[in-house]
Amino acid sequence: MEKIHECHPSNLIGKKVCDCELECFHENQIKKIKLSDYKDKWTVLFFYPADFTFVCPTELEELADMYEEFKNINTEIISVSTDTVFVHKAWYDNSPAIGKIKFPMVADPTGRLCKSLGTYIPEEGLSWRATFIIDPEGKIKAYEIHNNDIGRSAKELFRKIQAAQYVAENNGEVCPARWQPGDKTLTPGLDLVGKL
Repeated sequence: MEKIHECHPSNLIGKKVCDCELECFHENQIKKIKLSDYKDKWTVLFFYPADFTFVCPTELEELADMYEEFKNINTEIISVSTDTVFVHKAWYDNSPAIGKIKFPMVADPTGRLCKSLGTYIPEEGLSWRATFIIDPEGKIKAYEIHNNDIGRSAKELFRKIQAAQYVAENNGEVCPARWQPGDKTLTPGLDLVGKL
């Protein structure tokens, strides 16, 4: 069994994501994008293991259903797998759930982006399920990486982005558990110690 210090990626919070050129399937075309194309927006990199699988379409469909809501809070969604753009197109053309997608679907067949963020599974050539919230300066504000048999919630992702945006705009305030817009926040200080 591997020891934690041998397999755990280093902390990525506050680090800038590499601005490499990425090939994607978007708007029924093959395109090249860079993260800097979204420099004035919040961005979500949504890694998943593979097209034509089982949990992945349920996650991506939920994101597709909420895409306008994400755009309304100045957030772009970019999905990423190690499939090629041609596989993305075939999946888009054949799956009713994936056919709803309007956000870019990045192809990372060499695993370059996956490896740079610690999501790559070398024995499988696939990515772990991983989500990265990136601020308009290109810095990682939050991320999670977990086992591929556990699906994620787009609603919780949306809440996390709202919280990240709130604290970015309100210096010194922090959002407690389950915080929603309009809820009370906290201002850390000695007067709160032992009172919560």
